[in-house]
Amino acid sequence: MRLNNKVALITGGNSGIGLATAKVFLSEGAKVVITGRNPETLAAAEKALGGNVLAVKVDVTDIAATEKAFAEAAEKVGKFDIVFANAGIGGVTPLGQTTFEQFNRIISTNLTAVFFTVQSALPHLNEGASVILNGSVHAVLGAPGWSAYAATKAGVRAMTRNLASELAPHGIRVNQVTPGGTKTPIWSPFAQTDDAMSALEEKLGGMSALGRMSEAEEIGKAALYLASDDAANITGIEITVDGGMTSAPSGAKIFRTAAA
Repeated sequence: MRLNNKVALITGGNSGIGLATAKVFLSEGAKVVITGRNPETLAAAEKALGGNVLAVKVDVTDIAATEKAFAEAAEKVGKFDIVFANAGIGGVTPLGQTTFEQFNRIISTNLTAVFFTVQSALPHLNEGASVILNGSVHAVLGAPGWSAYAATKAGVRAMTRNLASELAPHGIRVNQVTPGGTKTPIWSPFAQTDDAMSALEEKLGGMSALGRMSEAEEIGKAALYLASDDAANITGIEITVDGGMTSAPSGAKIFRTAAA
């Protein structure tokens, strides 16, 4: 049990990577606090996860509410050993078709709120705590139409290193998981039928050397390593889980010949 007697806080733990990570952490002995904005999905996640879970309804873009929620959670379950700043949203922002409100909503949720998640949790962190930020391969892909989302993830990538330096004197480690295409509800707006989703998964999976999308649990297992004492002397790094999309792009499945 790699997280026995540890308390983990996961923002956006009501779906996708956050929910999958909560399951992984629980299976390794942690007490888990999950946050979410949607009361229905939050209640469903709490029920699915079972014991040792505290579900907290909070919008992480509301800094005052986040500070209050984290303080109340720490009073109930104890100070945090792990913080996974996972909450985020998707969305395309093509040039000529994007409003300030659309752009700023992505920045506020995926970048600004990540910083203030860490700041809000800081008074409630145990010595030797592990902070994990959720990045994305979009930080380096240069995908057309994704400027706001990519900018947030590039910002998170830089923030991981800055916070690792800043929190090192307190014995707090800061690292990042970096998913590639992962099977989560974030893709639902782009594929609204089963056939469309299958086609999307084939397309995105084909962009990686291993030829498939990641499962959300695989991101959770990378987060588990960073959260555990196995990574006690590791800070300021990212673990990329993308099937080789960014490190071996020439090996992507879409480039293979039939003979290969």
